[in-house]
Parts: sequence; C-alpha cells; structure tokens
Amino acid sequence: MQRDNTSPYHIAIFFHDLGIGGAERVMLQLGQGFIEAGHPVDLVLARAEGPLLSETPAGTRVIDFNTRKPFVMFVRLVKYLRAERPSALLSPFEVTSVIAILAKKISGASTRIVVRVSVHISRNKRTTKWKKILERLVVSRVYPLADGIITVSKGVTEDLSAYTGIPLERIKVIYNPVISEQLLQVAEHPVHHRFFAEGQYPVVLGVGRLAEQKDFSTLIRAFDILRKKIPSRLIILGDGEERPSLEELIRSCGLQDLVDLPGFDINPFAFMKKASVFVLSSKWEGLPGVLIQALACDCPVVSTDCLSGPSEILNGGEYGRLVPVGDVDEMAAAMEAVLIGNIRKPPKNWLEQFTIGAVIPQYKAVFGI
Repeated sequence: MQRDNTSPYHIAIFFHDLGIGGAERVMLQLGQGFIEAGHPVDLVLARAEGPLLSETPAGTRVIDFNTRKPFVMFVRLVKYLRAERPSALLSPFEVTSVIAILAKKISGASTRIVVRVSVHISRNKRTTKWKKILERLVVSRVYPLADGIITVSKGVTEDLSAYTGIPLERIKVIYNPVISEQLLQVAEHPVHHRFFAEGQYPVVLGVGRLAEQKDFSTLIRAFDILRKKIPSRLIILGDGEERPSLEELIRSCGLQDLVDLPGFDINPFAFMKKASVFVLSSKWEGLPGVLIQALACDCPVVSTDCLSGPSEILNGGEYGRLVPVGDVDEMAAAMEAVLIGNIRKPPKNWLEQFTIGAVIPQYKAVFGI
C-alpha cells in the first residue's frame, strides 16, 4: 500500500524487530507521538516479529522486510525509499543506521535520514579486536553523512564525539519519552507476588536484562548486607545470560527465600509503584529509562553514578542517591538510608522533560518540520 502523496509529513522508523528492549519501546512511544501530532508513520522492520508487535500504535503501517541479512535489508530499503519517499527516516541502531544512510545515497530520495544513538558506542563489545576497529571506521565515516544525529544524554554525546570525531555541535541531545499516561495507569494494576503480601517486608526492586552491564551481582551482594540490618526482600525483573551465575550467587549467600528472579514482566511499573526502593546497579548506560520510570511511579531510587545518564536524571544526586559503580558497601548504605526514611524525590515539573509532549517537538525540529 502506497501513501497518499497529499498526506502530511510522513515519518518512517527503521530497525530490526519488536523484541523486548528499551530502544524498541521508545520507538513505539515515538511512533505514537508522531501519529498524535498528525503524521503518518511507517514501522519499517527487518522482521515484523517480537513480543512488542502487539503494542504497535493504532494507525501505524508495518513494513516487513522479512530478512536478517544486512545486504537484503539494504536492497529492500532502497526500493522502499524510491517507492514511498518518506519525509524523514529515523534509525536507532548502528547496523540499520548505516544501511539507512547508504540506502538514501543509492535511492536518490530526498528523505532526511536521522540516526539515534542510545549507548556508549566505544563500550560496545565485539568478538574480535578487528571488528571493533571496523565498527569505529564505519561509524566515523558514515554517520557524518546523516541529515541529523540524536543522542539520549550528554554523556552519550561526548562519547560519540570522542569516538568518531563528529563535532559536538552536530549532535542533538533529546531525552527519551519514557513517561506516558499509559505507564501511570498500568502502574496502578495489582501485583501478585508473595513479597508484596500485606504485612510483609520492604521490597528492593531491580529491573533489566540479566547481563554483565547491569551488574546485578553487586546489587545481590549489597542486599545481603542490607537484609542483616533491615529485614527485606529483593526482586529482579528480567532475563538473560547471567541468570545461572546470579542464581548460584543467591544460593551461595543463602538468599533463596529472600531474593526472586521471576523473569520478564510486561508491566514492571506496577512493581515500581509498590516497591520500597528501586536500584539501578549498572556499570554503564545511555539514559536508563527504568530509573526515570521508577521516579514517575513515585518510587525512591538508588543508582550507580555510571556513564551515563543517572547523574543527569537525578540532577547530580539531588533527586536520588548516587553510589560508585561496583561499590557493594555504598550501595547497601544508600538502600538502608532510603528504607529508614531519608528519601530524595524530584518535583513533578522535573519529570516533564521525559514525556512525549516535551520530546516530539524536538524530534520534529531535527526532521525539519
């Protein structure tokens, strides 16, 4: 189906699939925001699959390339750009961004290609040294050809500029729109977990992929210190490759009855609303949406002062406690401080910068609307 040429400014969002991930959720939120602003939106996917496919905003057109092969994605994107000629195309990942920039050159379309960077590219893990060298070479040569470059935090901007040589003034910081009315509504849903049973103990909450980056082992060790001072419980929502090692750590600390790893939950916000403290234990981030969402759910937070995002979100520690990365004792002390009532929370207007209403106009400016 081809768009009516008389349609208003037409926006395409190009990425891999709708698997579970923060970036994928943000793309859906942006799509919803563009639609509400009156713009036709195409979700152009390498493969139209994944758990979040059911959350595609009403009115969105999904384009399925049905491939995982980068060259096939490139060929099909060239054809799409020639046929549909969207006014702007946004891409949130490195591979799709490079494909999008090069596809525009071949297609001859006037589409504005805007790339979005949400992580410290310099910290991306590659299987070999040469792949890392190739990544830096490609990003440094190709990204400057984009019509716009967006990052999600000042820290990510500084990393991207240092890593690629792209001037800081070419990069626009736009925070993620991770707070929505829907989030606030579903946060009120009940949580059926034994740790929240009436009369039970305060609950510490962590949310994220069970991976090295999230450093949940530090959170578990800090909790082991905390629970000896304040009887409490720990829930970590998420799944990933670190599950076996984390389960072994829980066993070795004798925490089987006090710590639960229930896996992924589509509504972590209800947990945030009921938890006594939310903890981000990451070694690094771009702009951790779960930290912002916990604040929006009125949950006190403790976070590592990692690169980057937490210090920006918490205004240097004014709106939550910042602790050094990997510091078990400091994390335990910060959680204890929150549980005894020393709580820091942001004013409501501080959180406005992370809403769709604040973010969409900034994207439209980069798109040239």
